[in-house]
Amino acid sequence: MFKENDPLCIITGPCVIESEDHTLYCAEKLVQLFAKKPLKLVFKASYDKANRSSYHSFRGPGLEEGLKILEKVQKTFSIPVTTDIHLPKEADVVKDVVDIIQIPAFLCRQTDLLVAAGKTKKWVNVKKGQFLSPWDMKHIVEKVRQTGNTRIVLTERGTAFGYNNLVSDMRSIMVMKELGVPVCFDASHSVQLPGALGQSSGGQRQFIPGLTKAAVSLGIQAVFIESHPDPKNALSDASTVLSHEDLEDLLQTIIPLHALCSGYARI
Repeated sequence: MFKENDPLCIITGPCVIESEDHTLYCAEKLVQLFAKKPLKLVFKASYDKANRSSYHSFRGPGLEEGLKILEKVQKTFSIPVTTDIHLPKEADVVKDVVDIIQIPAFLCRQTDLLVAAGKTKKWVNVKKGQFLSPWDMKHIVEKVRQTGNTRIVLTERGTAFGYNNLVSDMRSIMVMKELGVPVCFDASHSVQLPGALGQSSGGQRQFIPGLTKAAVSLGIQAVFIESHPDPKNALSDASTVLSHEDLEDLLQTIIPLHALCSGYARI
């Protein structure tokens, strides 16, 4: 799924599962959008957003109901799905549904969580913490590999830069590629402004296309871009999700860029 010669993998979907009908609608629209494009679609949505800024923010339907919905997406549209886990015990539950287990950035150093995810033998996508250098990710890779699982992806999602801001250092992608694992770029959360709106995070959606193109030019294997049919009314990360129309425009731009630069990046 993440080999260098494979199609570029796009991980996309709403930030959180808002309802079954909404999630299935999003999946259907994305399948239509990706039809006949030389790209690999992985559907993403969270059953629980455990790190919301406010106690009162919408978190999702929870583990049991959320997995039922993701399984329905998977079976209805025959596409791989991914979601994030927050506790080690969740790994053994989600492994029977998802194709990729995502480790949130804030939890990327949690040994028990990484080991539990690794033991499932599923692909494990670890987001680099906003507080870590790319060199520190070698220890995280080693933790997962200790389980005998080599199906590891590392995701760059920006680094904390002062108050309520992140910066994307493209050297991070180059450094993590040297660790011998596929690298993904999280275009949505890299433009996030954590806590900038008081009880929720803000963001600078206008920078998603430029940063995505920069990352693709470095020969990454995947891009993480959250999408939503009505971004301004999204129940999570409304400032950083792309509309389906804007996502399609961006994909049309990066398809030829990936074809040009993926080969160049291996030289």
